[in-house]
Amino acid sequence: MLWLISIFRHVGLPLIFLLILVEQIGLPLPGYTLLIVAGSWSVAGGASAAQITAVAVVASLIADLGWYAAGQRFGSRVLRTMCKLSLEPDSCVHDTERVFTRFGTRTLLIAKFLPGLGAVTTAMSGVVGAAVTDFVVYDTIGATLWAGSGVLLGETFHDAVDAVFTELGALGRDGLWVLLAMLGAFLAIKVWRRHLFFRQLRMSRISVEELAHMVATGRPPMIVDARAPTSRQRDGIIPGAIPVEALLAESDPGASTGEVVVYCACPSEASAARIAKQLLARGFKPVRPLQGGIHAWLDAGHAVSTL
Repeated sequence: MLWLISIFRHVGLPLIFLLILVEQIGLPLPGYTLLIVAGSWSVAGGASAAQITAVAVVASLIADLGWYAAGQRFGSRVLRTMCKLSLEPDSCVHDTERVFTRFGTRTLLIAKFLPGLGAVTTAMSGVVGAAVTDFVVYDTIGATLWAGSGVLLGETFHDAVDAVFTELGALGRDGLWVLLAMLGAFLAIKVWRRHLFFRQLRMSRISVEELAHMVATGRPPMIVDARAPTSRQRDGIIPGAIPVEALLAESDPGASTGEVVVYCACPSEASAARIAKQLLARGFKPVRPLQGGIHAWLDAGHAVSTL
């Protein structure tokens, strides 16, 4: 572990600040693991736990305020962009919006601990116009809990962390390559899972043009809105769409004899695909996600209904 301690000794706090900042902006780095290692470094004579935690919190706040401002300025468009870039397409806007609808800015207390919630939650706060004072208070508390717990784990289990890096250090330069290979494998697995997800999705989805033609010719399918209620109020719904919770709440909705189209707010149709699987399991078939979701429908100039 000597080589890592040497790095931290020279650029420890600035390095922690930089890596946490870019991780909170959205780069898929193991930020929490870094905090655990930093906690172990603290025990070995490095910066204090309070200093490490403070640096991580400041970095998080800078990134989060950036996403909050982007959400305020660009609205749902910033969420669409984040969803396109996400390595967890099945846990992007949909899950975040439902949690946020229930708990509001209090979601920020736990957002950093849950994959897929972090940056999306901060942007969502700006999109819905959450008060900046509430945002800063809850985000600061959440960032402190997240960073502080990581550093505390590193301090508590520093012997185990030391043992791992001692083994890597014994390998010399090869140890660094092992770490890089592990990080590369982590990213590769996520990218491959994303690729498989979208390949399966492309095989079954329906285009906005196809849906509009079906509606215009008098043979509309059952249209299911898979978004959270706040999204429906903000952006409207495709005329005739049924809220998914109303459909799933029925004890025996019966199997559909015609086509079912499900749409969401994320351009990857991830949430729609998950709801489609649930409907298929309940006897509805065929069920297809709408390509591009509600925003593709709006971009094509089609009308929506207001609630």
